[in-house]
Amino acid sequence: AGTGLSKERSMVLMIYAGIALALIGLVGIIYCVREAARLKQLAQEDPEAVRARLHGLVAVNMGAVGIAFMGLALLVVGLIL
Repeated sequence: AGTGLSKERSMVLMIYAGIALALIGLVGIIYCVREAARLKQLAQEDPEAVRARLHGLVAVNMGAVGIAFMGLALLVVGLIL
């Protein structure tokens, strides 16, 4: 009987961790979209600097999407189990 409560608690923690990771990823994606829109306005002034900044932003975007995916996967596993 004691292991059921432990398993239930770990699933709840998994769900909350998944939600937290998904939200962190979502915030990162929103940041990338806003930053890219801001850089688009600056593209006429210094295209090379904007290009370099966009290359870094792609890495941040990939990381944010990866974190959001991992969070959603953790959430689904917690809900299924």
